[in-house]
Amino acid sequence: MTAVAEKFAVRVMVTEAWDQVTLAVDAATPVGELKRRALEQALQRRVRADDYIVKFRGALVLDESVSLGALGAGPNAPFIVLPAHRRPVR
Repeated sequence: MTAVAEKFAVRVMVTEAWDQVTLAVDAATPVGELKRRALEQALQRRVRADDYIVKFRGALVLDESVSLGALGAGPNAPFIVLPAHRRPVR
């Protein structure tokens, strides 16, 4: 019998859309997948995930292959996805 990973919800603020999305994840979910899913849901269009960074508890997540569990993220944990480079004001 295989163990089933328990899902929980995390909040992700996508600053480009100025929208917060809630995603169902488990402790084994990589940060990079969280970022990709949050961008797709908030922006409703394809974007290059490499053009964005993820912050957790105010710190930049440098290794996006790390799992949410390894970061210490649990239910209702807040993440921020923002552009990797500043954009000029128009």
